[in-house]
Amino acid sequence: MKHFKETLYDAVCQEYRVDKLYFESKTEHQHLMIFHNAQLGRVMTLDGVVQTTEADEFIYHEMLAHVPILAHGKVKRVLIIGGGDGGMLREVLKHPIEQVTQVEIDQAVVDMAIEHLPNHSAGAYDDPRLNLVIANGFDFVKNTANSRDSKFDVIISDSTDPIGPGEVLFSEDFYAYAKACLNDNGILVTQNGVPFFQEDEVQNTARRMQPHFKDRRFYCAPIPTYYGGFMTFAWGTDNLNAISVSPETLEKQLEQLNLATRYYNAGIHQAAFALPEYIRSAVARA
Repeated sequence: MKHFKETLYDAVCQEYRVDKLYFESKTEHQHLMIFHNAQLGRVMTLDGVVQTTEADEFIYHEMLAHVPILAHGKVKRVLIIGGGDGGMLREVLKHPIEQVTQVEIDQAVVDMAIEHLPNHSAGAYDDPRLNLVIANGFDFVKNTANSRDSKFDVIISDSTDPIGPGEVLFSEDFYAYAKACLNDNGILVTQNGVPFFQEDEVQNTARRMQPHFKDRRFYCAPIPTYYGGFMTFAWGTDNLNAISVSPETLEKQLEQLNLATRYYNAGIHQAAFALPEYIRSAVARA
């Protein structure tokens, strides 16, 4: 029986039984693998690191999509960097936005996810509000930063870890360009790793985002697939009121949208910004 060993860390690793292999190939940018595991359902890996599983993807995608969109309250245009599996797009399109632009570096990830991870996108790639751009996310925000006609209310960086193609999406230049792509009161959120093992990631992001946003902080959620406890999400905005949206306002928005979620709710939204002390301490030392 074949097994897959994740290669993210040197000292520890997760191992997954591969019950059925759907796809494995070296794309133009990375090594892509999609397989079935009896406990987790379909699993996608890139360059030896698990990116998403059917069993718990809803936690990650709901928290990166709904927290900034509902905190903003009046989102019309969203930019997704990465997210080729389609889960983030699916959640964003649950909102009455006018347009979402998704910039994914690897067309093969989109194609293989549609074929072999259909529950992630759930038809989202057919939505007419989508503008799919196959390009480097860093180059896109750099080129868009100076355009007055291409601003976004929310930017979601659904990137891989800061290795390989995803490394530049954790740079200070990326945060600066992303800020320039936001409308007034816009919000940037990014996946930011598991600080129990990746403390340097949260510290680097804290330092690099600080000069560019009046409100820079982190929120978190426990996602079983990402070994090590809480995963953090970085939050950057100049809207100092976005963080304090009331539970009553959130509940009203959820009711009006009739938003079907499996993890996110108004209480989780607020509680997610209360960080465990070891994460608070790491950020404070940045």
